[in-house]
Amino acid sequence: MALTLFNTQTRKKELFEPLDAACVGMYVCGPTVYDLAHIGNARPIIVFDVLYRLLRDIYGADSVTYVRNITDVDDKINAAAQASGEPISAITARTTQAFHDDIDELNALPPDVEPRATEHIGEMIDMIETLIASGHAYEAEGHVLFHVPSDDDYGKLSNRDREEMLAGARVEVAPYKRDPADFVLWKPSEEGLPGWDSPWGRGRPGWHIECSAMSRKHLGLTLDIHGGGADLVFPHHENEVAQSECASPGQPFVRTWVHNGFLSVNGEKMSKSLGNFITIRDALDGAPGEVLRLMMLSTHYRHPLDWTEEGVQQARTRLDRLYRVLQNAGEVSETGSDDADSGDPGFDAALHDDLNTPLALSELERQADELSKLDGPDTGRHRRTFLASAGMLGILQQDPKAWFKGADAAEDVSHIEAQIALRLEARNAKDFGTADNIRDALAENGIILEDRPDGTTDWRRTG
Repeated sequence: MALTLFNTQTRKKELFEPLDAACVGMYVCGPTVYDLAHIGNARPIIVFDVLYRLLRDIYGADSVTYVRNITDVDDKINAAAQASGEPISAITARTTQAFHDDIDELNALPPDVEPRATEHIGEMIDMIETLIASGHAYEAEGHVLFHVPSDDDYGKLSNRDREEMLAGARVEVAPYKRDPADFVLWKPSEEGLPGWDSPWGRGRPGWHIECSAMSRKHLGLTLDIHGGGADLVFPHHENEVAQSECASPGQPFVRTWVHNGFLSVNGEKMSKSLGNFITIRDALDGAPGEVLRLMMLSTHYRHPLDWTEEGVQQARTRLDRLYRVLQNAGEVSETGSDDADSGDPGFDAALHDDLNTPLALSELERQADELSKLDGPDTGRHRRTFLASAGMLGILQQDPKAWFKGADAAEDVSHIEAQIALRLEARNAKDFGTADNIRDALAENGIILEDRPDGTTDWRRTG
């Protein structure tokens, strides 16, 4: 089945064809590690995790290389260190670990390579020297700048005219620039800030050159896929194209550009000043990572996504139903029929059509409906297909009983089961008032008991 993806540069859906099917490469811009990642950062993590899973399914896990970088040298990091008094190394180590912890909760697979900017300074310096030698960059007062007018194709990714680009880039006005649109490749570092020796003095790289150098080091001159949020199209990705292609004339930088849409909160742009800034950790305090993941996948990746509590609750309800079907289908033995691992055509077609995850979720729910009606030898095969489809979306990754019990902490589970035991004692003693009070108290805390004539057989959480 052919995979089509919307290419930002051509502005249309295209058949995806890698340069080498035995070596498919995808680069996605990762976090700048100065603070906790927010839910807007989570969206590309989830989107490109699904694409990574799909590419591995199509071409084989050993044939796909997913690179997602860590930006650990940046003015935002420097500002955070100056504001807090904390060493830069401590900030980047702590926030990188927090990022990993948070996205693990979202069931995101780790990338194959996670390069750090500070480990690729040599590659950046080499690339800058090449740009200077070819007349595309120049040194001025300790800075090295890319000269935008030297690139006739500048603007081809974002499709903006010069005035739009100048406004959108919010470029620094500096007397040493030959052109207002020129952007920094290297800048001097004052004492106390991170810096490396270079032909232009002690300094540090600009943001854009970091990704060009890291992607080139790990995936070569031409990338099959480069991804990120729509906010990166300009200036970050536009500048990556310019410097990468000018450093290697005749070599296209990216074959397919993939960008996810913007995220808002309750219809407004997320902002600390508006009081609607939500970190991934904040969101995880209110719902499991799988719920947050399903909520984001319920909207097509290219469309705007509005984050609401109602949307999160709807995602929880959908996921609860899918887990309930999975639980009712029972356990499946390790052995099965020859077609046990066959895919579902409707589900597969949805994902192959530009990652249409809303349609894929509808197809998954159709599979759930079919599975819930089965009771025989075909149940195991259908359950395996159902789980395989869910796995492509990164959901239904837990044991259903553990999901409904929501085992957040061992002591919490112990308390609930102790209350159930007390209720059983009350019922055996025909103290139905006490038994009902315990049941009602548990229900108020979102714990539903499943009773049968011989007693309480199980329990689950509702929220």
